[in-house]
Amino acid sequence: MKNIYLIGGTMGVGKTTTCQVLKSKLPGSVFLDGDWCWDMQPFQVTPETKKMVMENICFLLNQFIRCSAYENIIFCWVMHEQAIIDEILSKLDIEHCLVHIISLICGADELRKRLQKDVDAGIRSEDAIQRSIARVGLYEDLDTEKIDVSHVTAGQAAESVINSIYRWR
Repeated sequence: MKNIYLIGGTMGVGKTTTCQVLKSKLPGSVFLDGDWCWDMQPFQVTPETKKMVMENICFLLNQFIRCSAYENIIFCWVMHEQAIIDEILSKLDIEHCLVHIISLICGADELRKRLQKDVDAGIRSEDAIQRSIARVGLYEDLDTEKIDVSHVTAGQAAESVINSIYRWR
């Protein structure tokens, strides 16, 4: 049985870094960041691009599911609405998979510090801080396992993800 990890969280919470560590800790792993499926310039959020990114994500995840080389499939994306998670799950062939849906959460002050480092490094624009903080509360309403990463490293967050799996079984 394959494991599929859908890991959500607001911008800057540490999804990508945590998933990269998780990939190195789990056997037979593959990692997809949803942002890679619409890395475009200029970045455009339209009905057409939203449909395209969802199709891209689900196509790639299904390819990973069908490939015998992978035992653990790790996916991260903002996923701040239950409808996004539900739509992804409805398009995946998960009959022979264990699905683990996790939200990485973080306090607003810590999130602000993390994002400010990215702004200072030129990785993000200044407006990302407020946009991300505005979404923090949305994760509480999701039907996901919540892992608070406010005061932990990416390695510790990955260990928490792994440990949470055993609580579900």
